[in-house]
Amino acid sequence: MLKQLKEDIQAVFARDPAARNTFEVLTTYPGIHALIMHRIAHELWEKECKTSARILSSFSRFATGIEIHPGAKIGRRFFIDHGMGVVIGETAEIGDDVTLYHGVTLGGTTWNKGKRHPTLGDGVVVGAGAKILGPFIVGKNAKVGSNAVVTKAVPEGVTAVGNPARFISKDKEPVQLKEQEPRCPDNTNLDHLTESNENTDFQPYAASQEQVDPILEAMRVLIDRLEQNEKRMNDFCARLSLLDPTFNKQQIDEQPYSEEELKIIEDVRRECKSQSHPSKS
Repeated sequence: MLKQLKEDIQAVFARDPAARNTFEVLTTYPGIHALIMHRIAHELWEKECKTSARILSSFSRFATGIEIHPGAKIGRRFFIDHGMGVVIGETAEIGDDVTLYHGVTLGGTTWNKGKRHPTLGDGVVVGAGAKILGPFIVGKNAKVGSNAVVTKAVPEGVTAVGNPARFISKDKEPVQLKEQEPRCPDNTNLDHLTESNENTDFQPYAASQEQVDPILEAMRVLIDRLEQNEKRMNDFCARLSLLDPTFNKQQIDEQPYSEEELKIIEDVRRECKSQSHPSKS
């Protein structure tokens, strides 16, 4: 228990630049308080002292604003930053070196007993207000952006953003999931997810300056292609008018879009550019 506590405190210093000393962390960080009480409550839960475990977890929620069911399994160096409003369900499983921010929910989507909450692999970062709902796996070193709503498995190393969540893979093509994703069985464990974790690219709140919206990026590509096709059509019509003097050249000079349509296209283009070239400040 003391060894785990020491690791948990070291994790705070590694991921929160506001942490100044051990005494301050032990006395003012609700995430540490909630984690200490959960580890005790989980031991009681495992020893079939379930009522005592629930009473302790309820007191922890009252004292810290963080609700962790005593049945949840949590790995080493777990860090909850700020913490208010965090909810972790009974069958949730969390690997090593995981970070959650305030308002995160690891919830279920069914009233049936058995595995109904998500499993987070090693090194996962979940931004503020994110909701991860259902019995699936969030892969090792994956990131879930703030306020994202995730209802299906997340591959390793990708970033999930939006509602419903879309997956962004850095320096790779957008991730396409198959229709049938593997779901966690009732006896899921983290043995296959607890390999050595070397997540040195920690990003607070799972936010990245290089992260772009895949929908806006697709719209930008479509607009560029549309302009290219229009130029080709104009060239084609100009050549036809040279070959056939009777060709109605007036159609070429007509404005293909109304002023309102042009304004909409310009607004979309501006938004696409702002997403493609995020501010470095």
